Amino acid sequence: MRRVLNVFRLSVKELWSLRADPVMMVLIVYAFTAAVVTVAKGVKLEVSNAAVAMVDLDHSVLSGRLADALTAPYFRRPVQVSRAEADRGMDHGAYSFAIEIPPAFEADVLRGRRPEIGVTVDATAMAQAGNGVAYIQQIVTQEVATYLLAQGVDARLPIATTMRMYFNPNLDGTRFNAVMQVINSITILSIILVGAAVVREREHGTIEHLLVMPVSAAEIALSKVLANSLVILVVVTFSVEIVVKKLLGVPVAGSMPLFLAGTAIYLFSTTSLGILLATVANSMPQLGLLAIPVFVTMQLLSGGITPLESMPDALQKAMHVSPSVYFVQFAQAILYRGAGLSVVWPQLLTMAGIGAVFLVWAITRFRAMLAKAG
Repeated sequence: MRRVLNVFRLSVKELWSLRADPVMMVLIVYAFTAAVVTVAKGVKLEVSNAAVAMVDLDHSVLSGRLADALTAPYFRRPVQVSRAEADRGMDHGAYSFAIEIPPAFEADVLRGRRPEIGVTVDATAMAQAGNGVAYIQQIVTQEVATYLLAQGVDARLPIATTMRMYFNPNLDGTRFNAVMQVINSITILSIILVGAAVVREREHGTIEHLLVMPVSAAEIALSKVLANSLVILVVVTFSVEIVVKKLLGVPVAGSMPLFLAGTAIYLFSTTSLGILLATVANSMPQLGLLAIPVFVTMQLLSGGITPLESMPDALQKAMHVSPSVYFVQFAQAILYRGAGLSVVWPQLLTMAGIGAVFLVWAITRFRAMLAKAG
């Protein structure tokens, strides 16, 4: 009981120290409110309002139908230009796509020939370029088939493809970006908060006060982990319930208590990692320089931006030591697909194991740091 009381009192002390740091408080509020809204609304991976130039050398009914089929919200109304104007517009970034309809296009289609449509793409907007070409190809195929059927020509394929989108039927990027930004904020803030708490003790000289108190290194480290994890859990609950659900209108399919329980387990790993970094850094600037490559790597290679299966095999195996890989799988399964404990228990167990290793390692390093300071 004495150890429990020590951890509790030190945790209260950590909360008061955080409350007295206005910059960190502003960062916490921003990361789980404005940052979530900005990323959810501002980052677009799908085609949206793309500018299209149309070089129509056929001027037929079919080419007019193709131009009319490129509609909002994916494309702007196509602008009829010459080939030279299309090239200049692409060079200056005025158009994302330039579509060239060849002469006698409609006549060749009706004769059963295979005329080619030229599509020039500004691939500097890589995500929109890839998705936009697929959209244009689908639109052209559908419009040509519909036109031929209206002319009495059977242009149906022997196999019909029916696509059904699960969990996000409209392919709305806001649903994906909002949740993933909350996950990224959890990773960043948990490392920064705990690491800053340790460095702040050293810079303010209060580490000597802890050394003369009847508390152990494990109790001090656990208090920092528990106090900062509690703060993050509170703001995560607010962010999901108010910002994601209410403000952005993103539906959350699964159980919030289960998600928070998994987040708490994940926080033991990331906060322990923050303590590890703080035992290496001697100042806040050094902590920042050490933390940036750590959480950037955890974000980019955790499967939240690029699927893990798309990465090289060696990198996939290396990233399985990171708890962020399992937390992304866990969070997506619950918040997107409504999975229950029977589905996500392997991720929970793995995160708990990695967290235990990180926590023991962090306490060992923290004890050595205190012994050196004493």
